[in-house]
Amino acid sequence: MLIHPELMLTLVNDRHREMIAEAEKSHLLKRAREFRVTRQARTARPPTGRVAPCEPSAAVPAR
Repeated sequence: MLIHPELMLTLVNDRHREMIAEAEKSHLLKRAREFRVTRQARTARPPTGRVAPCEPSAAVPAR
């Protein structure tokens, strides 16, 4: 089977454009995921419930 050279060149160029578009899409998705993770880390919620104080309690006398 003989394929015309211009047809073959057109097919190759189309595939090349598709591969570039896929690479750009994956790159954009990766950047969006990274941005989303860093954004969630920046807006971390404060802890809920009771948190133990950092300083020792002065209410208990030393023996």
